[in-house]
Amino acid sequence: MQVNITFRHLDPTEALKTHVKERVEHVQKYIDRPTEAHAVLHVENLDHHAEITLKAGRFLLRGTAKSQDMYASIDAAADKIERQLKKHKERIQDHKTPARPFPPLDVRHDILDVIAHPEKPSHKIVKTEQFQAKPMTVDEAVMQLDLLDAKFFVFQNAKDGA
Repeated sequence: MQVNITFRHLDPTEALKTHVKERVEHVQKYIDRPTEAHAVLHVENLDHHAEITLKAGRFLLRGTAKSQDMYASIDAAADKIERQLKKHKERIQDHKTPARPFPPLDVRHDILDVIAHPEKPSHKIVKTEQFQAKPMTVDEAVMQLDLLDAKFFVFQNAKDGA
């Protein structure tokens, strides 16, 4: 990412340039593809002003701050941009539709009885049960198995639908 730094009424120092670049790179972890950053550092009376503008795709983020120390102003401006990005990401995550669980599966369970016939043995369905295997986690299924005091329990794994 390209970082441009403009100094007004202030001597350009390598320490300030390095600090601005480090703070912009720290904010970069919240952005997929940052394209350009521009920082304007200037002194007005006794106040040190820092304005950081960050272009990331179609987004334009700006943070401004002033204090008695230029380093503190740079930090505060970068923190404002960081808060904007966090707030934007939270909004995106809150508006995403929740992942749909798998629809319940229809399960059929047949109980067979063997009919012993001398010429041709065969099977006869004695009882049939139909139910839905509901999506749940393995822990929930184990709890249901214990609560029902059953020997087996049919469920659908909510993670992978198995």
